[in-house]
Amino acid sequence: MVVDDSAVVRQVVSALLQADPAIEVLCAVADPFLAMARMKTQWPDVIVLDIEMPRMDGITFLKKIMAERPTPVVICSTLTEQGAQTTMAALSAGAVSIITKPKIGLKQFLLDASDDLAYAVKAAARANLARLRVVQKLNADAVLAAPDHLTAMVLTTEQVVALGTSTGGTQALECVLRRLPRVCPGIVIVQHMPEKFTAEFANRLNGLCQIEVKEAQNNDRVLPGRALIAPGGKHTLLRRTGAQYFVEVTDGPLVNRHRPSVDVLFRSVAKAAGANALGIIMTGMGDDGASGLLEMRRAGARTLAQDEDSCVVYGMPKEAVKRGAVERSVPLAAISQEIMSQFTRR
Repeated sequence: MVVDDSAVVRQVVSALLQADPAIEVLCAVADPFLAMARMKTQWPDVIVLDIEMPRMDGITFLKKIMAERPTPVVICSTLTEQGAQTTMAALSAGAVSIITKPKIGLKQFLLDASDDLAYAVKAAARANLARLRVVQKLNADAVLAAPDHLTAMVLTTEQVVALGTSTGGTQALECVLRRLPRVCPGIVIVQHMPEKFTAEFANRLNGLCQIEVKEAQNNDRVLPGRALIAPGGKHTLLRRTGAQYFVEVTDGPLVNRHRPSVDVLFRSVAKAAGANALGIIMTGMGDDGASGLLEMRRAGARTLAQDEDSCVVYGMPKEAVKRGAVERSVPLAAISQEIMSQFTRR
């Protein structure tokens, strides 16, 4: 079901999705009230939802759906600073992923992004919404106690955690990062997310966590108690100068359909950190990160995957396990403990 107040969006999105033999468009309606009327007789597997609409906004509708009958939702939102904040609220409320749309050149943009839109809808159809609710509950759990400060400083320049995730990752990352104490290993994260949304996502997490969370900028230091999130639309790599780690944020082609790519980050970590690193691959569709995680393991790094039961989409971790890249699979609730174990294992 497509829910958008723009007739152009409804027409174009419906046609693009209907062209995919794996997708059937039940209907396209102009607002949530019309959607709810149709859903009384036929409930969709996936909803493509706008945020700014008359009579009822998309987030209110999303919360109503999640309370009544949790259903995978793909947000299709205009890309503005205010929209970015609103979309982050939608992800927190249970939306599976986001497709951004500009205010100008909308029809051509949707035509150009047809493959991404169909991919997002099919990924959403496979999402495990029951696991998404578990992730939200775990976000409020207590964090671990901080390790001895002197020990942490000794390990400052030697330890780094590289983490990659996609569909379902926004809630999963919140769960992991909120559980970490103020002093923990430096973390570099790739979360598949469009340009400009990562800054708002990092700011939101920074307000919820004891550690510092920020969108990565070129030459940012990787420090204990800091998590750097790769900016949307850029690749982020780990580099080392002497005993210090820092990130390089750079342009480049799409890798595994993504920029930032988990594989790019993991490969750079294998080269720059080797056995001094911990690689973690979490919930997401596709295989981005599987090859890079295997390179990390071969370089001596410890490697973990989020287990199937706690994933929203068990795609990326499954592929990494299949390739022999994963040392152990662990529940989402245990990942923060594993990070701290990496920090204190010496």
